Amino acid sequence: MPFDIISSEPIVRMTAFAAVLGTMALVEALLPRRPRPFGRKRRWPANLGLILVSSALIKLIFPLTAVAFAMWCEARGIGLLNVVSVSAWVAVPLSVMLLDLAIYAQHIVFHHVPILWRLHRMHHADLEFDVTTGIRFHPVEMILSMAIKFAVIAVLGAPALGVLAFEVLLNATALFSHSNAKLPLGLDRGLRLIVVTPDMHRVHHSDVPYETHSNFGFCLPWWDRLFRTYRDQPAAGHDAMTIGLPILRDPAELRIDRLITQPWRVAK
Repeated sequence: MPFDIISSEPIVRMTAFAAVLGTMALVEALLPRRPRPFGRKRRWPANLGLILVSSALIKLIFPLTAVAFAMWCEARGIGLLNVVSVSAWVAVPLSVMLLDLAIYAQHIVFHHVPILWRLHRMHHADLEFDVTTGIRFHPVEMILSMAIKFAVIAVLGAPALGVLAFEVLLNATALFSHSNAKLPLGLDRGLRLIVVTPDMHRVHHSDVPYETHSNFGFCLPWWDRLFRTYRDQPAAGHDAMTIGLPILRDPAELRIDRLITQPWRVAK
């Protein structure tokens, strides 16, 4: 195991996160896919503030990071891949794929279980779709997601390097797939074979229910096609589609205090 990489996990993750966030913010500023009626000053403070709140709470509740937890499981022989002898060349990519499948399944559950949807819908209530939408999740949902991730790591016995690769990849693709970057149609079509693109995931943020409940993938695009939740384009087209939810269109809901209390204030 490349211990130097594992021990440098915070630096690796934060460097990758900052690089992708900065790159996509620049690209969508220069080549926007859709107009920005509210703009960054109205939305970004709350969206960025949420990730700070969530990160602080997760650090407080979980003494170990996901990578450190994988190392803890490995040292004690916990999980399938720690019981069955599997080459790292197989275990690492297999872990990335299965962790991504778990996130896909979790995403569907959060859409269809009412109490979980009330947490997750805050992500969908953003009135625009840009790179910061990819980090706009309710802190309680982030805590639940971390607990689920730990459970999957423990059952699978995912190697630490595989977990680190997945964490970096998931963060990067979440920022990329939520960006307002305009990609050439040919490039978008090609990329959709290996990764979720902004045009693919934007459909998921439509206010039309059957579009909202489609294209659940964050990173790998294969699960939506395999499980028939894939929708190629929004019915109204990307320029005319409405982003957000019909019940949460008040711009006052863009404030961070409103976002955090939203699941308990809005009953529907």
